[in-house]
Amino acid sequence: MPSASTPASSQPVALVSGAGRGLGLAIAQELLAHGWRVSIGTRQPVPQLADHAPAQLQRSHFDALDAGSETRWIAEAAAHFGRIDAIVHNAGVLSTDSVLTASDGDFDRLMAINVKSPMRLTRQVWPYLQQSPNGKVVVMASLAGKRVRAPEGSLYAISKHAALALAHGIRHCGGADRIRCTAICPGFVDTDMADSVQPALRAQISQPADIATLVRTVLELPASASVAEIAVSWQVESQY
Repeated sequence: MPSASTPASSQPVALVSGAGRGLGLAIAQELLAHGWRVSIGTRQPVPQLADHAPAQLQRSHFDALDAGSETRWIAEAAAHFGRIDAIVHNAGVLSTDSVLTASDGDFDRLMAINVKSPMRLTRQVWPYLQQSPNGKVVVMASLAGKRVRAPEGSLYAISKHAALALAHGIRHCGGADRIRCTAICPGFVDTDMADSVQPALRAQISQPADIATLVRTVLELPASASVAEIAVSWQVESQY
């Protein structure tokens, strides 16, 4: 685990997409608090992280619907820190459409953000991960990627099932280089995506800091530990 006393040039570097709020912000804060250097990809500046020095934090404009922003982000992060050791694919959007009510445009946009963008980012960051002593990829999937609970979540579930398959595909592709990929699959988390959840229930659901701790733990595991998935539910379910 890196620490504040670790020379800056030896501190690992992680890219975190969608770190402007919610879970992505919690992940960035967790990594920064434990000796990581972090590059965040966001659409807007993040005032909550403004106190961090450039030696520890770098931000690039990133929009999952703009492939050019992905290329620029990786190039800027690599130029700023001189290395990239991990990427956390956190950026994503929610849908409350069913597979019967969604339009083709709804489907295409959801897949573009939740699946195609992390796939493109992984391809572009791969040469840097190959050079890292402990290259890692984390895909923020969802329990929606493991089961469909309601009609209104069915389109979203398609995208998260695909994101989960993407994570397993990356894991297999990384075998020869010992680049490890893990899918984190949480249920309800107390972010703005849970705004429709009733207050009494929201008080019980998983907190962003809980999931951020899991992400950091996975990133700091040695390459001898390959973890395919971590499913996290806020309650006891029959399988999770």
